[in-house]
Amino acid sequence: MFSCKTIAFIYLSESSSQFCHKVPIFLFHSVPFLSLGALNFWSVNVHQRNFQNLLKGTEARNLNRNQIRYYAPALGFLMFAVGVNSSEKDFIEAFKRPDAIFTGYVGQFVVKPLLGYIFGIIVVTVFGLPTPLGAGIMLVSCVSGAQLSNYATFFTDPPLAPLSIVMTSLSTATAVFVTPMLSLLLIGKRLPVDVVGMVSSILQIVIAPITAGLLLNRLFPRLCEAMRPFLPPLFVLDTTCCVGAPLAINIISVLSPFGLTVSLLIVAFHLSAFIAGYFLSGSLFHKAPNVKALQRTLSFETGMQSSLLALALANRFFQDPLVSVPPAISTVIMSLMGFALVMIWAKKKE
Repeated sequence: MFSCKTIAFIYLSESSSQFCHKVPIFLFHSVPFLSLGALNFWSVNVHQRNFQNLLKGTEARNLNRNQIRYYAPALGFLMFAVGVNSSEKDFIEAFKRPDAIFTGYVGQFVVKPLLGYIFGIIVVTVFGLPTPLGAGIMLVSCVSGAQLSNYATFFTDPPLAPLSIVMTSLSTATAVFVTPMLSLLLIGKRLPVDVVGMVSSILQIVIAPITAGLLLNRLFPRLCEAMRPFLPPLFVLDTTCCVGAPLAINIISVLSPFGLTVSLLIVAFHLSAFIAGYFLSGSLFHKAPNVKALQRTLSFETGMQSSLLALALANRFFQDPLVSVPPAISTVIMSLMGFALVMIWAKKKE
């Protein structure tokens, strides 16, 4: 195992052109730190909060609110780094592919809800688990795409990162209308979604950081060149926090009596979505010159969604706290599976 100083020296000495190829390797070395951080959080907190308090939802929800407020700046920094390594032309080219954008939208709001409904029914009918757990899986399938899918695409196929950002932003912007309709259709409960909050989230996490990065790249290119060698270790540290934080926050849900069964079903749910997105795009764009890169991008877009939003909706609008267990577990599973694919696909490209 490399020491921290050795790893830092290696990455600071690499040229910026190797940025996206080195990050997945660095992610692999950061896994022990992610696990230790989650276990440390668990050891301090789990004995102070028994499972009865979790089910009542009081302390767990306060914990989520206090911790999630730091999530937006962390995601914003990653978007800023994407902007620094992109240009306006990349985003203009992304808008020239409406067919790919539409396919990503269908994957997010048609394919994913269908899978969510199927797995929600399986939870209740096949495994005999409480109905609220099935509703929780369906709720996860109703929300918009996750910003983490943009970073996953940036790691594997940097030229398509702007396309991924456009797809995720579109699903997030329209989720204020689509998510309530889907939740009413699948669960039978209309969920009012905060329009102002959604718009504010897009501005803070996506538009403002990317614009700042693009402007900095345009106005101060030399400064950006000086910054790029330092971005890989910062990028990885930030990404590790974004993946490890949900694991630490929701560790009690993962260890709950339903945790193992629900976790396995969530894995199957996300895996099905990743596969569906990959082969759907492959069948539609098989003649495209960059079909493999497009398949990876749409796989991330279909397989990853804003589980944190689903968790917030479950905590706020459902009286039964079991509804929040699948979204909590999904935040962990989705992140780990997404970046596992990043490492697998990046290694194959090498």
